[in-house]
This record gives sequence, structure tokens and C-alpha cells, in this order.
Amino acid sequence: MLLLRFALVLLLIVSGVCFGVYAFTRDQRYLRWGWVILKWSLSAALIFFGILVLERLL
Repeated sequence: MLLLRFALVLLLIVSGVCFGVYAFTRDQRYLRWGWVILKWSLSAALIFFGILVLERLL
């Protein structure tokens, strides 16, 4: 669980850095990578909270 939390926080930080680099350079590839990483981090968050809900139910 701790590893999943760490990965989630790391994904959010990397996504924020990509958006920041895009704001600085206006290079579209950083914006595209930021959105892809953000989608993966939201997926990881849903899995994490789904596991927490399943633990409560079981």
C-alpha cells in the first residue's frame, strides 16, 4: 500500500512538472505527456481507493 501511495504522489508530481515545462517552453509534447501521466495517476488513484473500499467491505 505504501508503494502505491508513493507511486501516486510521484505521478502527480511528474504531471505537474510536465505542465510547468509546457508553460515555460510552449512545446506541445510536454502538454501531451502531462495529460497522459495525469490520466494514469487518476487510474492509479481509483484502484487505490477501490482497494481501500474492498478492505472495508471484507
